[in-house]
Amino acid sequence: MDRVAIALGGNALLRQGQEDTFENVYASARVAAERVVDIAAAGWEIVVTHGNGPQVGRILLQQEAASGWVSPMPLDVCGAQSQGQIGYLLQATIGDVFFERGMERPVVTILTLTRVRPDDPAFQDPTKPVGPFYEEDEAAKQASERGWAMKPDPHGGYRRVVPSPAPYSIVETPVIRGLVADGVIVIASGGGGVPVIEDGPRLVGVEGVVDKDLAAAILARDVDASVLLILTDVPRVQRGFGTDNPEELDRLTVAQALELLASGELGSGSMGPKVRAAVNFVEGGGSRAVIGDLDQALAALAGEGGTTVVA
Repeated sequence: MDRVAIALGGNALLRQGQEDTFENVYASARVAAERVVDIAAAGWEIVVTHGNGPQVGRILLQQEAASGWVSPMPLDVCGAQSQGQIGYLLQATIGDVFFERGMERPVVTILTLTRVRPDDPAFQDPTKPVGPFYEEDEAAKQASERGWAMKPDPHGGYRRVVPSPAPYSIVETPVIRGLVADGVIVIASGGGGVPVIEDGPRLVGVEGVVDKDLAAAILARDVDASVLLILTDVPRVQRGFGTDNPEELDRLTVAQALELLASGELGSGSMGPKVRAAVNFVEGGGSRAVIGDLDQALAALAGEGGTTVVA
């Protein structure tokens, strides 16, 4: 049986422009669950990973609002919290869809740790904005009292920025691989996983954010997936995105994808990491990676939609 790693983008749990109420988040999770079960019904073994940006941001906002009453948790703990929250919603909704279709596949969520290197240059140059917006004087106070790196945000005010180190290994890979081989739908590496560094035999959590797409490529490679399917809210990668005449791309070789990345026209916080993850997966031995719209997931996997990246 062929195996696919499905990377769900932020739209999997919150559609663009929607208010982040529980009802909206649940409804979006249900849509993602339908597409996952479509793929399972087509005969694939599946591991699912997902983003967590809006959810971990909400957790940080809640912490800040309640900081006068309860002690805030560090970012690695908040990331773990978001894995549990999103994993629960996906696990429940995927299970519901299987039941409604008269199918039976176990579904499990694994709290996942992702190894990063302690000497990663990202720790010296934090760039990833997280949490609430602050006025300049409050930002200076947070920097002084908590040691946070604060930078002006293009949308106004200041935000905390944290490192985004490169992942190189998923700690729970052997367990995940075994479960997937047994027919279990595994939800893992949410939000890129909790970043940890090795300290002898110990794993120590660090405050940072691992890019979810780059971690998805490692997860896909290490569980021996033949395909990495990155699902987002656009049908294909575009050349000339944002221009008057964008060109949708059905297929890219690794060389063409690298050229597109080098051109700088793919957003560093949007499509760029997805194409980079696709390249990493294929270069690491995967047969193909596909980037496409969540609503067209099965068609993309079948080569009838999305952008396919091949060697």
